Amino acid sequence: MTDTDVRPLGGRMWSNWIRLRTIILLRWFAIAGQLTAIAIATRVFDIELELGLCYLVIGASAISNLVAVLVFPENKRLSEVENMLMVLFDLLQLSFLLFLTGGLNNPFALLMLGPVTISAAVLTLRSTLVVGGTAVLLVSLLAVFHFPLQHVSGTVLEIPQIFVFGNWIALIIAIVFISAYSVRVTTEIHSMSDALAATQMALAREQKLTDLGGVVAAAAHELGTPLATIKLASSELLEELQDRPDLREDAVLIRAQADRCSDILRNMGRAGKDDLHLRQAPLMAVLEEAAEPHLTRGKSVHFAEAETAGAQPSILRKPEIVHGLRNLIQNAVDFARRNVWIQADWSEDRIAIRILDDGRGYPPHLLGRIGDPFVGRRRGPGERPLRPEYEGMGLGLFIAKTLLERSGAELTFANGNDPFIDRDSDDQHIGAIVEVRWSRANIDARTGTTPVPTGHNQPIRA
Repeated sequence: MTDTDVRPLGGRMWSNWIRLRTIILLRWFAIAGQLTAIAIATRVFDIELELGLCYLVIGASAISNLVAVLVFPENKRLSEVENMLMVLFDLLQLSFLLFLTGGLNNPFALLMLGPVTISAAVLTLRSTLVVGGTAVLLVSLLAVFHFPLQHVSGTVLEIPQIFVFGNWIALIIAIVFISAYSVRVTTEIHSMSDALAATQMALAREQKLTDLGGVVAAAAHELGTPLATIKLASSELLEELQDRPDLREDAVLIRAQADRCSDILRNMGRAGKDDLHLRQAPLMAVLEEAAEPHLTRGKSVHFAEAETAGAQPSILRKPEIVHGLRNLIQNAVDFARRNVWIQADWSEDRIAIRILDDGRGYPPHLLGRIGDPFVGRRRGPGERPLRPEYEGMGLGLFIAKTLLERSGAELTFANGNDPFIDRDSDDQHIGAIVEVRWSRANIDARTGTTPVPTGHNQPIRA
């Protein structure tokens, strides 16, 4: 799975996941709160309000709830536009209620932040800008135009104009800040959620490929007996059909095809229901397996073992290790000019792999963010000839990093050259460098914490 195999959910599709009944329930709570606030203000604090208009505004909200309950099914989920209209309705309803009850002199003006926060959390940036701009406009109007709060004694309840101005400025800043903060945080959460889902898909795909190898091994083992029976029966037919040359040719053909099937199964190299080669392999064999899909893409891939003491380790052949290394190698091949180097090094307590290419290296401004999902940016026309294969969003490296770290690895990304230097010469240059390091106990198949049983697979007997 590559960068282009998986795309984010796009368009902030989470706005389509909100049920209408959820909005209706929240609106009932708001209606109850508004009625309670009006009752306390008039009966406890003796404040004169335009009760007819106040109840009319609250009634409009209640009627809209009742219509929504009767018209739409219980499992109705709102679209992007429907969500925005619902939030705008709540914002306008609250603003008109504040207009009747003192404007920004009313401490409940703080509730104007509620619809804006909901919009920033679940709607697209365009919808959030519409809701936020409407909120700023309404707050500005409420600072100037509103019905005054008046006590039954005739005293007008209002705060000094400097505090009204302060409330206006505070609400504007809060609307902008909360919108930007919510959009940023929810975008990163959703991007990480998408990327983790893509990682699980990649791991499931690699696991299926591994399981398919086990199925082939079991099939090869089970087919050995019927093939041997076919070969024995055809041999007996050859003896009995000496005087029937036309039928004897068919018997010869059957025996030849049985031998061919036996040879094919033997060449698979995976005999037995529990093939040990599916669970462990020499380190260089795992690297060659990971690089195999990219060896014929026009770039030279060089394998090298470090000159270290000790025999080559046999490591756990986990799907996450194979797929993670494959993504790293693919990234190197995509950006290399001509060559990719894969180096393996090991000692008594660690195993390390370095993947290098002679490309331009990682963009310096993204070097600290490598491994985060969806960090790709739109390229200018001048960049396209330099990276003709690359159409990704950083998701491939995120998947590789996540899968390899799951196996206990530590990854380091670096550049081996200055990416701003002209690269037109024929000298070999080292571009991007990825180093993957494990504690040997984590992946060693023989001396690690989870050693694989040793032994030999049973050969196919035809």
